[in-house]
Amino acid sequence: MRWPGSATAEDHRRPSGHGFSERHIGPSPADQRAMLDDLGLDSLDQLADLAMPPQIRMEGSLDLPTPGSEQTIKSRLAELAGLNQPHRAMIGMGYYGTVTPAVLRRHILENAGWYTAYTPYQPEISQGRLEALLNFQTMVAELTALPIAGSSLLDESTAVAEAVALAHRATRGKGNRVVVDSGLLPQTLAVLRTRMDALGLEIVSTGQLDDAEALAGAFAVVVQTPTVDGRMQSTGELEAVAAAAHEAGALVIAAADLLALALVVPPGRWGVDIAVGSTQRLGVPLFYGGPHAGYIAVRSELARQLPGRLVGVSKDADGAVAYRLALQTREQHIRREKATSNICTAQVLLAVVAGMYAVWHGREGLQAIARRVHDRARQLAGVLVAGGLQPVHENFFDTLTVPVPGRADEVVSRARELGVHLRRVDADTVGVSIGEDATEEDLNHVVMAFRFASARSEESPADEAELWGSLGADRRSDDFLAHPVFTSYHSETRMMRYLRTLQNRDYALDTGMIPLGSCTMKLNPAVALEAISLPGFADLHPFAPDQDAEGYRILIDELSGWLEAISGYAGCSLQPNSGAAGEFTGLSAIRAYHNSRGETERTVCLIPASAHGTNAASAAMAGLEVVVVSSAEDGQIDLADLAAKLERHAGRVAAAMITYPSTHGAFEDTVTSLCAMVHDAGGQVYIDGANLNALVGLAQPGRFGGDVSHLNLHKTFAIPHGGGGPGVGPVMVANHLIPFLPGHPMAQPAQLSQPADPAITRGGAVAGAPYGSAGVLPISYAYIALLGPEGMRRASQVALLNANYIAHRLSKAYPVLYTGKHGLVAHECILDCRELTKVSGISAEDISKRLIDYNFHAPTMSFPVPGTLMVEPTESEDRSELDRFCDAMLAIRAEIDGVVQERWPADDNPLVNAPHTLARVSADEWPHPYSRTLAGFPAGRRTGPVEGGSGDKYWPAAARIDAAYGDRHLMCACPPPDAYEVS
Repeated sequence: MRWPGSATAEDHRRPSGHGFSERHIGPSPADQRAMLDDLGLDSLDQLADLAMPPQIRMEGSLDLPTPGSEQTIKSRLAELAGLNQPHRAMIGMGYYGTVTPAVLRRHILENAGWYTAYTPYQPEISQGRLEALLNFQTMVAELTALPIAGSSLLDESTAVAEAVALAHRATRGKGNRVVVDSGLLPQTLAVLRTRMDALGLEIVSTGQLDDAEALAGAFAVVVQTPTVDGRMQSTGELEAVAAAAHEAGALVIAAADLLALALVVPPGRWGVDIAVGSTQRLGVPLFYGGPHAGYIAVRSELARQLPGRLVGVSKDADGAVAYRLALQTREQHIRREKATSNICTAQVLLAVVAGMYAVWHGREGLQAIARRVHDRARQLAGVLVAGGLQPVHENFFDTLTVPVPGRADEVVSRARELGVHLRRVDADTVGVSIGEDATEEDLNHVVMAFRFASARSEESPADEAELWGSLGADRRSDDFLAHPVFTSYHSETRMMRYLRTLQNRDYALDTGMIPLGSCTMKLNPAVALEAISLPGFADLHPFAPDQDAEGYRILIDELSGWLEAISGYAGCSLQPNSGAAGEFTGLSAIRAYHNSRGETERTVCLIPASAHGTNAASAAMAGLEVVVVSSAEDGQIDLADLAAKLERHAGRVAAAMITYPSTHGAFEDTVTSLCAMVHDAGGQVYIDGANLNALVGLAQPGRFGGDVSHLNLHKTFAIPHGGGGPGVGPVMVANHLIPFLPGHPMAQPAQLSQPADPAITRGGAVAGAPYGSAGVLPISYAYIALLGPEGMRRASQVALLNANYIAHRLSKAYPVLYTGKHGLVAHECILDCRELTKVSGISAEDISKRLIDYNFHAPTMSFPVPGTLMVEPTESEDRSELDRFCDAMLAIRAEIDGVVQERWPADDNPLVNAPHTLARVSADEWPHPYSRTLAGFPAGRRTGPVEGGSGDKYWPAAARIDAAYGDRHLMCACPPPDAYEVS
């Protein structure tokens, strides 16, 4: 494929200085040449040839379109968006029309200070987004009336699955049955079945949740409120369900609509143990299904069982209030298969938007929006009743289910012609859900679809009848969202300044390099991000008719084909909405494949000791037994140990799960031998694609031995991390695994690239929407289209160059732990700090905190090897920024030598006291044996732009935070204002 006005391969190689490739790739051709000279190499091709095993190298170039210009690709995306017809979304089913306040769209969603940040595991430089997430947790806790809330899950469907898994852990396996509401969202039931089938747990769906027979042996009961058909249960009914469940020894889970909870008695008041759901309708666009932040809240006794992230209040070294991730933070990297979940990427950016939506509107604003939604539903119901139609339920919040015997298709079709998408429940029934964005004109069109008015009516028919129906549940009377953060920022001026204040407390890519190993914090190009806010992409409901999603279908088909070409696999599913979800999906496909062949005993997953922690947690979720394979002294997988494990578990091995290049930062030359050994033993090979940024255009996992891989679009393919998410983890598979890719109960025939053979069935759903977080797919589409085959290859080569340049410059000061055969690393390198710690007492953590004073985010700390730093510069950092980082690391090494030489005491030096806040450096008293200037300006004072780096000093918002204090004194909601006084 050739885009109009695209460059030829020859044009692309010619450095014009004006193409996307030259703007995305940091080092200029001249700098690349100088860096190669430092490494003693002639070319980028030679670097790749020496760094990578020859047996994995691909021949030729990627089968991708030649790169298009920025304007060409923008026009193409606008064309695709225009092929989608969002209309007014009134389908409901967990996805509702909402209004994103302009102040949030401009200052969060479209602001690189928020969307290019990483997971806040260096909390001193993440206080802004941590406060925003604490607002989110407080909002969820108060709306649900439960004391502890997490800081975001992936969507409502997976949140329900996580809640059920939590209940199973908490009840210690006292039962194997989960009872679910027959009114549960169908996509949630499908995802729950996928997750529970993997664990061998039974699901019983019933309309009688308090039935003793159904509750026998149950460990959890899930109630949807309101139900998928709109019924709002009475408070008394819900209390009876909770009482019966508790009597049977089961925990109660409520999948609740947060906007409805602004009006009705919340779950925490009628006996719920866990509340879950989606925050999409709090200002987050529909995005054709995602990204949307799920939520979870629990009673206090379950706090330490929570999956995912939990922001807690702690204090820093000066006694000031400070925030950090609490309890199980990054737990999957520590507890591995015993972790509470495999969640790594969440939907943080969208959680921030939803939380700020509550800050912007406050309690009164949320209640006003909820009342308006409910009143419009009653208004519509009144007109329908006056016209002779009777909704199924008299008690509802926003959704009406209306019997129209034999006329459902006619009504839905007529509504579509008038610009409204309704839900076809069946041939005799239509569903209508009112969102915040519904207008009087929309209601008029809905009525017209039911043929109660002519298109010429100028007066809304809704004015012609009385309101009908009610909430049914008792009204909420408590004073929630009373904290000052929810009462203080209702003018745009104040909100704008509040958001800027929080942004200034964070370190994001707009501040400087984030050299986190294994996280690939590359540039998120502005041109690639622009299209996601186009109405055709942002406003489409995930269950809209297929003919109204033509633009998405084309984009998804083309992107899937490109990812297949890049990875060397035959099939693709874009449904997993995080990398960890992709891991679970790929392993589930492998297990289903074995089961289809009658090899149900294959339940062992071999995982190297060096693997990502999510790998083991995902394997456990998929019902597999984790067996660890040792690493050899050179960091490679010990093939002798692998052979022993294969023999010990002969006939039981389902898969070996590896990361390539490995998390040790090198290309293992034994990878093809490993794949052959596993295949000979009857197993499948899962190649984790977290480090694909080193391979694109150079090698293809599906061609050198992999059967399945997940890719991280939020890493290699430029979707922003957003403070921890959104993520997309598409699963790529070999031909024999295609039948086991995820299906979806709401998928239409043209969706999911269904196999031609109708007898082939697909696997279970893994996300609430058929394409997961489809709303951010235009970013990766644009990224690939803009770079083209040669640009993608060059980006990988420069990623290798940048990492090897850093390793070369720092190797004498910090030994590089692992290298390949020719002394080269892959796209990242591990700096060994352990000997320095032995002689100086200075730890890798001290080095990390000191880097903040030098205007840097720290590398990945103590993973995969304790006491080390893993550095990944990516291809988008230029040479001057790499040099600035190396200069800082060398200066820190000199400071360590100062401690060793006793120039400073071991307990009072620039490293153990780091980071140094502005408050510390400007305090009246300075008790330390080094100067204020060395503390706060170790790289020198900068008053203007500096080539290759920030011209301004970044000041951390907190001194070093006490990690243990926050866990001992767990507080996970906004503290009272007087708590901010320094003790």
